[in-house]
Amino acid sequence: MKIIVPMAGRGSRLRPHTLTVPKPLIPIAGKPIVQRLVEDIAKVVNEPIDEVAFITDRSFGVEEQLTKIATSLGAKASIYYQDEPLGTGHAIMCAKESLSGPCIVAYADTLFKADFKLDPNADAVIWVKQVPNPEAYGVVKLNDKNEIVELVEKPTEKVSDLAVIGIYYFKDALKLKASLQSVLDAKLMHGGEYQINDGIKDLMKQGKVFKTGKVDEWMDCGNKNVTVETNSRTLNFLHQEKTENLVDSSVVLENSEIIAPCYIGPNVTLKNTTVGPNVSIGHSCTLTNVTINNSLVQNETIITNANLTEAMIGNKVEYNGKFTKISIGDYSKFE
Repeated sequence: MKIIVPMAGRGSRLRPHTLTVPKPLIPIAGKPIVQRLVEDIAKVVNEPIDEVAFITDRSFGVEEQLTKIATSLGAKASIYYQDEPLGTGHAIMCAKESLSGPCIVAYADTLFKADFKLDPNADAVIWVKQVPNPEAYGVVKLNDKNEIVELVEKPTEKVSDLAVIGIYYFKDALKLKASLQSVLDAKLMHGGEYQINDGIKDLMKQGKVFKTGKVDEWMDCGNKNVTVETNSRTLNFLHQEKTENLVDSSVVLENSEIIAPCYIGPNVTLKNTTVGPNVSIGHSCTLTNVTINNSLVQNETIITNANLTEAMIGNKVEYNGKFTKISIGDYSKFE
């Protein structure tokens, strides 16, 4: 099994955090979003992952980190580059050398929880989540055999309440490759972009059987607020499952308290500080005289004299809540 991961470019909704790293490498509960995504996919498909192919922006320089994510699954890492933002279909075709055999295509700004088995009789599976407001999403239309017969973007009439979350299984990726190549050859674009949906529609016209894989939880990482919420939800899942050690043994506590669930990375020092619930703190951070909950702090950051909630703080930040003569970068926001 292969996993094909189109990764977003720099984007704007998570600035300033995405000015230096791509969104999929923002950590959630101590691991990059994309690492949690491919690990969860591996659990669902329950078979060895042979290759993980990442499509990214070459300017990020994250090849080493992506390679480690793939090798942690015992898989080969392949790195491809999308030099122009020409849509999802174009991004997948940037990895066309890896499009063969069974594969999962997964967009790297979403996480999920699911417990289902891939249907061996299906040519493809589209993962969906039941939502109360389907008019805000792309949804699937089913026939009486529960096969997907149509994709409908933001329906104005009731089609179904099953929203497409951006994860797909194809039994034979060569067929997807051929359909997407025909889309590119025909210059079939929407808003200046080539979309995977046009390749899927072509496969449906060929009579390929598409089924649904229903997920229990769908967690977005599109902007700061939902990323902080996803971090909190992930911490709660991990706390209940007890599958990961969330507080590193090297954490130094001086008159401080950790209220679970929290992730606290290596070499963190907490002085006169209350952390939690629902807080992730990356490695080598120091917090002094701080109260923080429902927040995400990345690595090598120093925070003092602060009361924080629903905060997202990047790498190598120095923040003192008492100071007024401060230097703040582009796109920063205080609420």
